[in-house]
Amino acid sequence: MALFGVFNKNGKNDLDKGLERTKESVFKKLGRVVAGRSRIDDSVLDDLEEVLISSDVGVDTTVKIIERIEERVKRDKYLGTSELNQILRDEITELLAENTTPDFKDWELPKSDAPYVIMVVGVNGVGKTTTIGKLAHQFKLAGKSVILGAADTFRAAAIEQLEIWAQRVDVPIIKQKMGSDPASVAFDTLSSAVKLNADVVIIDTAGRLHNKQNLMNELSKIKRVMKKVMDDAPHEVLLVIDGSTGQNAFEQAKHFTEATEVNALAVTKLDGTAKGGVVIGVSDQFKVPVKYIGVGEAKEHLQLFDKKAFVDSLFS
Repeated sequence: MALFGVFNKNGKNDLDKGLERTKESVFKKLGRVVAGRSRIDDSVLDDLEEVLISSDVGVDTTVKIIERIEERVKRDKYLGTSELNQILRDEITELLAENTTPDFKDWELPKSDAPYVIMVVGVNGVGKTTTIGKLAHQFKLAGKSVILGAADTFRAAAIEQLEIWAQRVDVPIIKQKMGSDPASVAFDTLSSAVKLNADVVIIDTAGRLHNKQNLMNELSKIKRVMKKVMDDAPHEVLLVIDGSTGQNAFEQAKHFTEATEVNALAVTKLDGTAKGGVVIGVSDQFKVPVKYIGVGEAKEHLQLFDKKAFVDSLFS
């Protein structure tokens, strides 16, 4: 299996480039941790803890990683600082393996005669619409027919942006005028998808955070209405979070996982930040698999998340 699927032969290079800032930041900090020290002791671990937290891995996940390294040091009696990179790499790989599903294979979908329905949630400004457009592009490259639904009807700009992406990647879009009932748009989109025998349906939703109860009610209504067309829809509730916001991404994840049953994550804008550690922390803390990562602006720069490739790139 190709690491990133057949859609992108340059996937590994794109990932390496997208993680450059995070990698540079982490290695500079790790270099300072081990400077002049020969063995991993409490002092080194205290400094390592600070490195991980400042890299936006998150406090709880950092503590978990440090405890694992402490156990390893205790078990092996003596570990030199020259081994720290490999030990850290091993523990992060293991942590990701525990908290995510197996690596996603190419852009395959579960075998079904009905469309695969993705409902996309996330606050405004995280790259939600762009992610939807890139998802549509990748599925289309994989030979799938795709329909978009513009159910963020509270902002005219959201509908317009999704229209632009639909034109750019040449897929149909179902929309209504601004202020329409979002659930009605979702219903129309699924009805059209079933009629046209589409493979994938991607539904945009509003990203307002000012009232969690309203958000919860709105998302619940959209899901209820979709089930009138397909009783198992949506198959994927995809939360898009902005990797460059660091700890704020944790707050976004907390809010939306409480508001609806999120079962997949997309972490965007990793190429513009040194805070790529957020991928590790969010995956660990919310027990939701990171399925897609954004490592650049081009359509091909939305990649299926491969945890081994991610860690390899981070520590290469």
